[in-house]
Amino acid sequence: MDEYESVLLVKNEVFVYRIPPRTTNRGYRAADWNLGTPDWTGRMRLVNRKQECIVKLEDKTSGELFAKCPIDKYPGVAIEPVTDSSRYFVLRIQDEGASSLSAGRSAFIGVGFGDRSDSFDLNVALQDHFKWIKKEEEAEKEKEEGKPSLDLGFKEGETIKINMKITKKEGQEATSRPKPKAPAGGGLGLLPPPPGGVKLAPPPGGAGPATSSPTATPSATSNTDLLGGLVAPPSSSAAPQAAGNAESWGDFTSAAAKPPPPASNSASGGSGGSGWVTF
Repeated sequence: MDEYESVLLVKNEVFVYRIPPRTTNRGYRAADWNLGTPDWTGRMRLVNRKQECIVKLEDKTSGELFAKCPIDKYPGVAIEPVTDSSRYFVLRIQDEGASSLSAGRSAFIGVGFGDRSDSFDLNVALQDHFKWIKKEEEAEKEKEEGKPSLDLGFKEGETIKINMKITKKEGQEATSRPKPKAPAGGGLGLLPPPPGGVKLAPPPGGAGPATSSPTATPSATSNTDLLGGLVAPPSSSAAPQAAGNAESWGDFTSAAAKPPPPASNSASGGSGGSGWVTF
């Protein structure tokens, strides 16, 4: 059963160049290549098989493999950026049957992209892949050795101080004033009158004629005792009050009792007793 591959990056256009051999220890320069006429143009795929990262150069239409470059680390000998541009790299390609761990025929070729963003994506994909491999190796190493357990218990004589802010929660006794108790009879309790209440003045005495009744004297006496002398005691009898009222209204009653004067006869033509002249 073949191992499956996971695709990390795909670039649909990549240029391949033949490069001259390096004569010094300095890095490769893209200016030494024939950049105007690339030797091959196709598609590049960066795949991951198990923990091996491979750059594959394939035909755009048929998908036929042109060359492959196994990468064991980055940066490294398998893929190397040039010194004078960020869009060009030098790849170490190997035969179809060879791998990064086995010896085989290899050659160095130059590859380039038309856009800087494509080369940036290749750098990021390679860095992320090898970071993931490093984390996987560290996790396997810790699993084999065993991670030491942490002792979080208190040592002998060790104490800890905690500052806690306790707030009133539901169900706890409140510190507010106690509510007034209901009366023993079970009815609604009435609140006492407020201290220093305003006293209302008694109504003034009536100006109309008073009517005498046998039961009026005890009630007037009791009202006088309750009001504490705030009002004058009622008169001993209704007769003087009636007499006073008669004197006040004497002129009007006498005038009403006189008969009206006789009407003058205007038809007789006489002067009459009123002194008016008839024309």
